Amino acid sequence: MTLVPAADERGIRTLTLDSPGNRNALSAALVAELAEALTAAGKDPAVRAVALTHTGTTFSAGADLKAPPNPYAFVALLRQIVELPKPVVGVVDGHVRAGGLGLLGACDAVVASAGSDFALTEVRIGVAPAVISLTLLPKLEPRAASRYYLTGERFGVPEAVAMGLVTAPDTDLDGILDGLRGASPQGLREAKRLVTARVLETFDRDAEELVQRSASLFASAEAREGMTALFERRDPEWRL
Repeated sequence: MTLVPAADERGIRTLTLDSPGNRNALSAALVAELAEALTAAGKDPAVRAVALTHTGTTFSAGADLKAPPNPYAFVALLRQIVELPKPVVGVVDGHVRAGGLGLLGACDAVVASAGSDFALTEVRIGVAPAVISLTLLPKLEPRAASRYYLTGERFGVPEAVAMGLVTAPDTDLDGILDGLRGASPQGLREAKRLVTARVLETFDRDAEELVQRSASLFASAEAREGMTALFERRDPEWRL
């Protein structure tokens, strides 16, 4: 059974994160299947754009702490979304946490239902949103990024739109997809190259350093305590 089924409708290929049992956590298997599905979409001349959505109540809970992907594989996936020669639209109807926000940051547009919410929860388990900064920090309003990186607070769609994480409410989805259907493949490819150039500069400059920083944090004593507390459903020892 695939973790990322695909469906086509009028030039839009919908890829669905379909691992609701672990809240679509970014496991090694899911990351590999999504990368494969994106490669196929990028090569298919019948595909004008990709919609990336989910089953269940959570778009993605972030990294699968029990079966995590290789960090370089996750960086490659984020870059693949940014470099795909076709627009990628994230479609959220529920919760997004931690690494899931990195996927949204890589998308060219994101829509979300009114009840959706978001949180950068890494600080709650003793790490930091290091690797996903590659796609988030070039796009987020700096003061909002500082608040939510540091506090791990939940925030809703209005805040996500204001800070640059979400493009529009999901009521705009049909209009966005119709606009993409009306654009030429060459026009979309070249326009996307313009708007993603600065994000790709960040990958070239910072990816290796952020992978190493992330690995160091996850190997730390504080991260072990944070993850243990999470699995045991208790407060970590640093909670005041």
